[in-house]
Amino acid sequence: MADYRTDITVVLPSLNPDEKFLRVVTELADAGFTDILIVNDGSDPDRLVWFEKAAALPGCTVLTHTVNRGKGRALKTAFEYLLAHRPHSRGAVTIDGDGQHRTKDIIACARTMLEHPDQVILGCRDFNAPQVPPKSRSGNKFTSALFRIGCGIRLSDTQTGLRAIPRQYLAGFCQVKGERFEYETNMLLTMKRLGIGFLEVPIETVYDGQNEGTHFRPIVDSLKILKLIFVFMASSLSATAVDLAMFYVLLTVLPRSPYQILWATVLARAVSSFWNFNMNRKVVFGSGGRYGKNLFRYYALAVPQMLVSALLVSLLDRFIAPGSKIIATLLKVVVDTCLFFISFTIQREWVFKDHR
Repeated sequence: MADYRTDITVVLPSLNPDEKFLRVVTELADAGFTDILIVNDGSDPDRLVWFEKAAALPGCTVLTHTVNRGKGRALKTAFEYLLAHRPHSRGAVTIDGDGQHRTKDIIACARTMLEHPDQVILGCRDFNAPQVPPKSRSGNKFTSALFRIGCGIRLSDTQTGLRAIPRQYLAGFCQVKGERFEYETNMLLTMKRLGIGFLEVPIETVYDGQNEGTHFRPIVDSLKILKLIFVFMASSLSATAVDLAMFYVLLTVLPRSPYQILWATVLARAVSSFWNFNMNRKVVFGSGGRYGKNLFRYYALAVPQMLVSALLVSLLDRFIAPGSKIIATLLKVVVDTCLFFISFTIQREWVFKDHR
């Protein structure tokens, strides 16, 4: 029977640690963990003593970056080392070294992963707790909303560093883009894209000294984290711009008739949809599926969406301002904005879903 103490590797990246770091490592060793991988991510010389003390503890291995390369790179270094040198390990539990993660919670996540070996386990804090700093509370709520709306992922703690990852996913996570804090968000997006399930395990919410030990820079790193999410939206916005420009030009060129808006919609959408398809396939969703299959599914969605758009715009145009090109174009903006959210979800979940 699998035992978390001998079959799980604890991964702890650290930059300029203090006594909290040593306390965390000592408690893990005392709890019976026999494989603790620590990554010194280019710490200052006066902080190396803490790594030396940790290396003297049973079961601890210290890997070193000569310069600071970022938390994402430190995690990848540990994953690569585990895959190469720990054939017995069933997976990794990643933690922070600032005391935010209690040993009992680390054990709970490790045990849950052994019980669910095909799922990533996320240790999730309660951000409504009174001890949570406003910076962390507001940041988590903002990114949680973006994950839910833009990516279809419901997470109660998007910033958690306590994650239990089965071995079979580690090689793939080593290929995920990002070298610093954005890497952990990219991991979550990759899980969604590849259909890797996850479970949330409630953990104690710990913030000592208003979280002064964190190296998370709220503005710079938040922008990095949100960058990939905004890419999801950029492709559709560019296609929308192409579509609206073509629609307006065609309304000007085509003769007025009962089918003018329909033809303008069809021709504009033919150009913009092919642009959108290729952008979504390569840039947004990074689909590895067959081109023809993706293309068929895309148009199986796009054609009905186009017809619904034309019908709704025609009906609204007839009742609001017949014959006005500007009003018709504005109506199309409203209609297509509503259809966008429906289309985006279907594209993400069906058209470009990656089954590799």
